[in-house]
Amino acid sequence: MTQWVTQSAQLYLSRCHFFLTICCSVTSSENHRDPPLDRSMSVFPKISLRAEVEQHLSDVFKNEELLAEMGDTEAQRRFEDLLSLLSHPPAFTCVRASTHLAPLETIRDRLLEELRERQVDWPEQSDVPILTHPQLPDVLLLPVLGPRPVPPRKSEVIVGAQCGNAVLRGAHVFAPGILSTPPYMKAGDVVSVFSDVEGRCTRGAKGFQGKKAFLGNGVAEMSRDGIFCSEESVRGVAVRMVDPVYRSPCFDRVLPSLLFLQNLPSVVVGHVLGPCPGERILDMCAAPGGKTTHIAALMGGQGEVIALDKIARKMEHICQNAQSLQLDCVRAYRFDSIRAVSGEQSANPDNPHGGPPFPPESFDRVLLDAPCSGLGQRPNMCCPWSLRELTSYQPLQRKLFRAAVQLLKTGGTLVYSTCTVTLAENEEQVAWALSTFPCLSLQPQEPHVGGKGMPGAGLSHDQLQLLQRFTPEREMSEASAGCDLNPDAPCSVDLTKEDLSDLLQRANGDTIGFFIAKFLKS
Repeated sequence: MTQWVTQSAQLYLSRCHFFLTICCSVTSSENHRDPPLDRSMSVFPKISLRAEVEQHLSDVFKNEELLAEMGDTEAQRRFEDLLSLLSHPPAFTCVRASTHLAPLETIRDRLLEELRERQVDWPEQSDVPILTHPQLPDVLLLPVLGPRPVPPRKSEVIVGAQCGNAVLRGAHVFAPGILSTPPYMKAGDVVSVFSDVEGRCTRGAKGFQGKKAFLGNGVAEMSRDGIFCSEESVRGVAVRMVDPVYRSPCFDRVLPSLLFLQNLPSVVVGHVLGPCPGERILDMCAAPGGKTTHIAALMGGQGEVIALDKIARKMEHICQNAQSLQLDCVRAYRFDSIRAVSGEQSANPDNPHGGPPFPPESFDRVLLDAPCSGLGQRPNMCCPWSLRELTSYQPLQRKLFRAAVQLLKTGGTLVYSTCTVTLAENEEQVAWALSTFPCLSLQPQEPHVGGKGMPGAGLSHDQLQLLQRFTPEREMSEASAGCDLNPDAPCSVDLTKEDLSDLLQRANGDTIGFFIAKFLKS
């Protein structure tokens, strides 16, 4: 296996220098094309935030503790880089393999065969590189090529921001995501796909002059009438992307029982929790079920995983995912986790099958992947929230945390995680938990592939080292291209200086923003 991984890494590195320059692809209401953009900055504009939100985040990322550690200039640079990188996709597509059903190498070979059948190729007609991760034995990594110098066409299709984000990560355009098409678009037309950055395009429009970002070119598989004039809800692929700005394989219906698309830090969470066969584990905010099914898979299907969420359709999604991955130890319930603790010391007689609410100390391990502001998600070109909305999650997270501590057995493990980059939802919550619950202590995490915690919450150096924060950094993003991103500089890839560990370090660093803390209850 090592041989094909190393060959894939070398192939990827040797190809990456091909993609060096791209013209800026964001247009405004004046409908003008910006001049060529220095790739040392960005391809898309930095994430659009309200002024009050950006100022708040700037203050957070330049707090006194952080400035004492790195200085104002470096702190400001990192903050600006973060805002820029959030609007771009990570450098790798991460796929979790169902190693409870088949060996990783077998799944990798099946995936390569599937991609060949779908005629998904790489530069110079080579196979898509598929890498393994030495610290995550159920992960496959596929490099994302981009940004690529794709010229836009005259015919424009406008999609919603969520759809646009999916396209940047390899998806085709599905009909529900389309907002605007040319007046006479028919199946077979070559079109350029743009994302409505600020959410101002009206569904059914025949053109749009607002702020938009060019995502690439595709071929329409539906007509305009087929998308907008049908009496029934229209599903399916409406535009098949053939020349995207960021090239990554589409995983729609690709080996659904063997593969699960999941961001790398989200896979790390399951391993950090450390589930063992025969245990009873609670996933408090489980939808859509990626971490729930991962926990069940790591247990080999032996034991019980309780998944809670408040929304019925989300619970159905969890059950579907568990069934697809052949995991029958998952029990999903529609329930508010804040109220999941029963006042009784024994099981609730109204729930003979062990459903919520639960007596205190019912679980060996608890995962609290808390509702959060989501400011670590990538790509994301616009966050319209007010400062009040952004800062509204901390009280809810603390209510959930209290329930988690009560439900956890003495000697059990609690993992708290978010997909945001704010201090208030991450390190400040850890500081609060340690002061509020003397029974809790921070524990080392395995694997630890992210960075340390961010200063600013009064935690000690040793405590910050025990935390795991994934913050996109420009050094990792630039390094993933294998060369200097300055389009005026000569580019070459010196393979004698590159090895697999360097490539995987970039995969660990150029991810979504994410945070993990692990506690032991004594």
